[in-house]
Amino acid sequence: MKNDKVTIKIPRPLYTKIQQLVADSGFNSATDFIVYVLRDLVSEAGKEENEKFSSDEIAAIKKKLKNLGYL
Repeated sequence: MKNDKVTIKIPRPLYTKIQQLVADSGFNSATDFIVYVLRDLVSEAGKEENEKFSSDEIAAIKKKLKNLGYL
């Protein structure tokens, strides 16, 4: 395939926060960081596909989502 990437739209304030996070983190760009986080989340979800989340895990997920600006 010539171009096997897609565009995903996120709120600009969230993108700005991510840019600030990655400024001195070792990631080359906000996009690289976002791809890393999404891959990590997807791989974790695949491992626990048949398991229920504990209340502590749900709280941790909610905290991550809030820190990313989704909640």
